[in-house]
Amino acid sequence: MTSAPDLSTLDADQLRQLASRLMEEMRGKQALIDKLTHEMAILKRLKFAASSEAYSGEQQRMLFETLDTDIEALTAEIEQLAPTKPANDEDRKRQPKRAPLPAALPRKEIRHDPDSTTCGCGCQLQRIGEDVAEKLDYQPGVFTVERHIRGKWVCRQCETLVQAPVPPQIIDKGIPTAGLLAHVLVAKYQDHLPLYRQSGIFGRAGLAIPDSTLAQWVGVCGVQLQPLVDALRQELLAQPVLHADETPVAMLKPGNGKTHRAYLWSYCSTSMSTMKAVVFDFAESRAGRHAGDFLGDWRGTLVCDDYVAYKALFRQGMMEAGCMAHARRKFHELYANHQSQIAEEALKLFGVLYDVERQVQEFDIDARRAARQQLGKPAADTLHAWLLAQRQRVPDGSATAKAIDYSLGRWGPLTHYLDDGAVPIDNNWVENQIRPIALGKKNWLFAGSLRAGQRAAAVMTLLHSARLNGHDVHAYMKDVLERLPTLPASRISDLLPHRWTPA
Repeated sequence: MTSAPDLSTLDADQLRQLASRLMEEMRGKQALIDKLTHEMAILKRLKFAASSEAYSGEQQRMLFETLDTDIEALTAEIEQLAPTKPANDEDRKRQPKRAPLPAALPRKEIRHDPDSTTCGCGCQLQRIGEDVAEKLDYQPGVFTVERHIRGKWVCRQCETLVQAPVPPQIIDKGIPTAGLLAHVLVAKYQDHLPLYRQSGIFGRAGLAIPDSTLAQWVGVCGVQLQPLVDALRQELLAQPVLHADETPVAMLKPGNGKTHRAYLWSYCSTSMSTMKAVVFDFAESRAGRHAGDFLGDWRGTLVCDDYVAYKALFRQGMMEAGCMAHARRKFHELYANHQSQIAEEALKLFGVLYDVERQVQEFDIDARRAARQQLGKPAADTLHAWLLAQRQRVPDGSATAKAIDYSLGRWGPLTHYLDDGAVPIDNNWVENQIRPIALGKKNWLFAGSLRAGQRAAAVMTLLHSARLNGHDVHAYMKDVLERLPTLPASRISDLLPHRWTPA
């Protein structure tokens, strides 16, 4: 954050320029606030209208929790943009009273006292009382309460009151600890447990937390974690080689009772890169513009399948690397379904290429390229000559001809890896990152806006990247939620999964 200018040092022209710039910023913020307020009104209207739609009970509960989460996320964004106003008596009356946490839950006291109990005037401070804030923590199956006790100390001589500040929290004045919030996020986005199921689990542990409350927590966390995801995306786009793939996800659209096919796009570094990261991007369609928007001005080598959406990117200067596994898979299907002898022979030739890759897996970039040129290129040339010869023998339009035509038609991108030791032979690495997500698809019923899908993509980005780097995902998320409120923006990269070390 930049410091405010000293107005007394500015001349009339500089003051006018400053006033003009501030007014422009204010108009921009107000326009965004109006947009978010309008979006919130639509979501609230959808929530009340959804009860009349023909959804199953499970669908309706997941829709409600998504709407509640979106509304809370919008509230958090509007509060960040709008100037803070001091609360008056009327505002305080409107604030709901929070019910005390059950007395039967185990409690742990955490005391916050000043570093020194000596007043600036030299006198000894006297303790005159304390403020207590209770936070709800959770370990699987057991709730506990953290009692944060902030003693009040006063100097009898000069009447100075000293008290340790309130530790910053992801959810200001909320009751959940970072550990409880991390558990909710991991359960929802890693273990694919909808919030209403988590509410039932919490009830069996001794405290039923309403679905709507859990949804509000998730909404605020999604907003607070977004800068970390943006920073990870920027670092990912510094990589010279990336994988890309996309998978369909059902999106529930309130108002017509039908599902719409949306897509989760995945971009990740290669298995050979020292940086391990995957970034998910949620979009309403499979149009190529979504990949273009995400990659922007990036001009490295993109490993992908033959999907037409990427073609425009390659015309703009990106380098294309194909997926050998896609070519091999077409022959595998022929052999598995029809015991084709041609397919069997093709699989053996593909196998030679993969044998070379297993040998060079641990090599550095230069050594890997040299070994590929010495061992892999002759094997690829043999495969190419064999494909050309077989194509003359099989009839046009047959399944075998189509499998051969695919490999021959994409031979340049398929063999690009032979000339670049940083490029993998196939796109299996990113497909493996998407595969665990498929388990939760039936629980992903998003509201009409992109907000819920983008929030899911953001949280899953951090969790799956933490997993790629060998971290305990709960420990990682808990530490991030604890440290993020006090971390300067210039040090946010310290919390990225590939750099993170426990506090």
